[in-house]
Amino acid sequence: MFSKTFKAVATAALMATTAMAAQAADYTIRATANSNENDEDYDGLVVFKNFVESASNGAIEVELFIGTQLCAKGAECLQGVADGTIDVYISTSGGASGIFPYVQVLDLPYLMANDRIAEAVLAGDFTRKMREMALADSGDAIRLMTIGNTGGWRNFANTKRRVASPSDMEGLKIRTVVADLPQELVRALGASPTPIPWPELFTSFQTGVVEGSKNGITDIMGMKFPDAGLQYVTLDGHAYMGALWWMNNAKFQSMPEDMRRVIVDGFSALQQATFASPKRKSIKAYEDFVAGGGDLYVPTPAEKAAFKEAAAPVYDWFKSNVKGGEEIFGALTSAVAEAEADIEAGMMKDLK
Repeated sequence: MFSKTFKAVATAALMATTAMAAQAADYTIRATANSNENDEDYDGLVVFKNFVESASNGAIEVELFIGTQLCAKGAECLQGVADGTIDVYISTSGGASGIFPYVQVLDLPYLMANDRIAEAVLAGDFTRKMREMALADSGDAIRLMTIGNTGGWRNFANTKRRVASPSDMEGLKIRTVVADLPQELVRALGASPTPIPWPELFTSFQTGVVEGSKNGITDIMGMKFPDAGLQYVTLDGHAYMGALWWMNNAKFQSMPEDMRRVIVDGFSALQQATFASPKRKSIKAYEDFVAGGGDLYVPTPAEKAAFKEAAAPVYDWFKSNVKGGEEIFGALTSAVAEAEADIEAGMMKDLK
């Protein structure tokens, strides 16, 4: 009896799936991420695809292209979004900074203290302000849909010693990307910025070309950097690793309002998935780092304040040297202050 019932249910489910597949979607969205299936970006896209296709009752189909099938680098991929050959693309701030330099505001150190504040800020009007700026600068071609996370928080890590204060950074050769802002930060803390391509970083640690980096723990463990000598991590949390999700604006605007609502809700679900994914993945990464003999240091509030004070010149540099820098810096710091006040007010109620 059970087997017959199960067979009937399975057959009905298969027929329903086949019927939906046979019904051509009204809209097809080509989404790409230059990552892999172990990444938060992929987690977010799976949630987005499932939500959008279900909530639209099959009217929207989402095709996923993971890796470099459609494009390989930020500028190339964003050009694809502008041209309409790519509908959805996720970039880091570094990957988009050549076209939208002010997105580097996400890399400014010590502005957002924790996940609750960062998530409140990125789910609010700050992201809408950045969308408005990007649309204006791209001739209404490239639309910022949401900002999620890709890898947790950036922390300083090195092969030489425990870093508990800015003075401990003195003289260390820290790997950065080519962009100016991270190099300015490393200099402000007394270290020496050394641009190195990501694929060369493991060997660069081994040979001493660089002695440190500023990465999330999942990247550090995923690349097996401790095997190359990276044994000291300081959880200073200087930058939230934002993931910017872009969409071709013409494709978005071509849909009726009910379908645009589905897309917006889908990106909200994606954002929540990418907020959550690094929290879970980082637990084992930290455990494995310590189990392998790594030194994991949590700065005291006073030590973290010293890092923020030492890095303060970077804020002035950003506002003076980056197009749109002052405007977006003001938007972020205002949003942070509002989020901090709201969270603290809620905390006081919850403590009673």
